Amino acid sequence: MIEPREPLVCITGGWASASGLERDLELTDADFARIRELIYRRAGIVLAEHKREMVYSRLAKRLRHHGLTRFGDYLARLERQPEAREWEAFTNALTTNLTAFFREAHHFPLLAEHLRGRTGPVRIWSAAASTGEEPYSIAMTLAETLGPRAQPARVIGTDIDTDALARARAGVYPLEQVHKLEEARVKRFFQKGTGRQAGLARVRPDIRAMVEFESLNLLAPGWALKGPFDAIFCRNVMIYFDKETQARILERFAPLLKPDGLLFAGHSENFSYITRAFRLRGQTVYTLASRT
Repeated sequence: MIEPREPLVCITGGWASASGLERDLELTDADFARIRELIYRRAGIVLAEHKREMVYSRLAKRLRHHGLTRFGDYLARLERQPEAREWEAFTNALTTNLTAFFREAHHFPLLAEHLRGRTGPVRIWSAAASTGEEPYSIAMTLAETLGPRAQPARVIGTDIDTDALARARAGVYPLEQVHKLEEARVKRFFQKGTGRQAGLARVRPDIRAMVEFESLNLLAPGWALKGPFDAIFCRNVMIYFDKETQARILERFAPLLKPDGLLFAGHSENFSYITRAFRLRGQTVYTLASRT
């Protein structure tokens, strides 16, 4: 395994790491430091030292797209054009999208219990929607729990990665991913592709109609979406932010929740020591601290 921050040495025809892995693009220590600073300012993502190889492999495609051979030239181009669309591609490249249907499955029965019997409009926010599996899992839970009353419900799925959101809106997934679900759910909520779509499955129209996808940067000074929400899912995204950024985002979540609303966190996230706005209710589930 290549150690982080290893030096690059010049070889004929390209660049190589000290371990001998040949590279055709030049990434210096200073370039890597600039990338870490830029993605932190842009999206709040804290890139660890050991992410250097990941950064190289993901951004190398952008350099080749523009016919560049040095990361320094690519970064200079970005910094000269703060409103350029390439910033979107830069951010998308460095965003991690690890998700699955009904991931962290214990959250969904809790959500069902929380919403069962409600008569008013239900609104839920998936704040790290990625390629759509989480918001669609929420919509399926609403359909199972509320029956016909689920149709007016709305799930808002947001993410900073516009490429991931495009896949989410399509709602098309490999069959092997869908077949990990219970057979009853597959039959009820998916359409199996045929012909050129063989091997794929699409979320059924009634479930897709319950979900709206929007691009949103959690670090943006203003959020276009409005509350109140019955629940906010912000799972496995806070781990990419530092404590100060986490606290700011959590403070902004609080006024968007209904008084009895739930905030769902990821399995490795603990918000209890970050903000006083929320208190722990159960395993990675929070409620507003002011609730009596």
